[in-house]
Amino acid sequence: MSNTTTIISKIWNFCNTLRDDGVGYGDYLEQLTYLLFLKMADEYAQPPYNRRINIPEAYNWESLRAKRGAALEAHYIELLRELGDAPGMLGQIFFKAQNKIQDPAKLYKIIDMIDREKWVMMGADVKGDIYEGLLEKNAEDTKSGAGQYFTPRHLIRAMVECIRPEPFKTIADPACGTGGFFLAAYQFLTNPAHYQLDRDQKAFLKHETFRGWEIVPNTYRLCLMNLILHNIGDIDSEPPLTRNDSLIADSGQRFDYVLTNPPFGKKSSFTISNADGSQAKEELTYNRQDFWATTSNKQLNFVQHIRTMLKIDGKAAVVVPDNVLFEGGAGEIVRKKLLDAADLHTILRLPTGIFYKQGVKANVIFFDNKPASKEPWTKDVWFYDFRTNVHFTLKTDPLQYEDLQDFIACYMPENRYQRKETWTENHPNGRWRKFTYDEIAARDKTSLDIFWLKDESLADLDNLPDPDVLALDIVENLEAGLESFKEIIATLNGS
Repeated sequence: MSNTTTIISKIWNFCNTLRDDGVGYGDYLEQLTYLLFLKMADEYAQPPYNRRINIPEAYNWESLRAKRGAALEAHYIELLRELGDAPGMLGQIFFKAQNKIQDPAKLYKIIDMIDREKWVMMGADVKGDIYEGLLEKNAEDTKSGAGQYFTPRHLIRAMVECIRPEPFKTIADPACGTGGFFLAAYQFLTNPAHYQLDRDQKAFLKHETFRGWEIVPNTYRLCLMNLILHNIGDIDSEPPLTRNDSLIADSGQRFDYVLTNPPFGKKSSFTISNADGSQAKEELTYNRQDFWATTSNKQLNFVQHIRTMLKIDGKAAVVVPDNVLFEGGAGEIVRKKLLDAADLHTILRLPTGIFYKQGVKANVIFFDNKPASKEPWTKDVWFYDFRTNVHFTLKTDPLQYEDLQDFIACYMPENRYQRKETWTENHPNGRWRKFTYDEIAARDKTSLDIFWLKDESLADLDNLPDPDVLALDIVENLEAGLESFKEIIATLNGS
């Protein structure tokens, strides 16, 4: 088997070749997913595995290798269509699959490139690094819109480090995108510095730990393949993912942990066709008895849904936009209920410039579910302001894991009840500060949108940030404002 560097180089070089033909990273990723699945299935069907993958002989890996030119292209299109109707994991991977590589010669070169390696024998870290690299490149392509399904991996790792999942516990993500939270949790649990897993714990981790939902078919497919390549689940078993809107109903399942970054955007809506042929959008609300408030704000719906998903002692870490912290109406109801019914103990205010979707101002809320009680469960909410006077850019100064080390240290994952503030009246620049339940309840609309640090760029005009940082801030604020105006216009016009 070729070494890792050679394999990665081949994959990337061919990706660049296809981009010249107008095939983007997303389309390339899809085709790699189909072909890698078939190749790995073929390897599992051979000794010493001898598994029955239930792929019809007419559409297996060998059927692709045996053809060239127009015959290959025609057969590949037929294969994608037929396997998309298959049951189980096979049908999920090939659901609504289409050929995006119109040149049969280039299609054969990809098949030949994949055929030269023994993928099943390759380490999960090698396969995973290749695929994750492609997913991140795809997220960087702003035109494709794939960035909204890709959470920065360093942020995910920090969230997992704070939650510290344990063996034999279940982990869910109701909007799992390409599976970043599952992979980070898997890496944490398999790290010998954290746990020495026995055989039963490893089996539970592989087959029973993770449960995800993803509504977008292509993203769902990429997530499935990402998990398989990272040794989560099996190629011939039922997938640990469901392809639908997780908000529609309570599945009845309860989990030890929920780690997620639900899709950004304020309103849920659906498109209807009028009698005259025109189309209009109507707000989508979820009338669920287990929700505290009925709203079309999908972020608030996700917060309510996540609380429902947790076991009585379950823990959650959720990325939410700023409006969840201050919005009135349903937002105020949800915040009050969450403070009372759960222990909302930590909020991390995130800087701008770390997400692939522009104009995002977000936070991470950490809360523990609790049983019913007459008294509020939340006693103190600890805030870490990682936004004021902090600037990152995706290309020139990207967020690194080391940048979040101070927050993790302040969070004290081993025992958060021994926390100490870094803010005092004598040290007003401390980023770590707690507010009591009574202080928050007394705020207008029970707002959790709390700042105390002085913005240095406003206080000292002689020490403004670099022009590129200022320009990016302006662009992000303009784009965020533009999105809000589009939502207002759409609501006024009903379209």
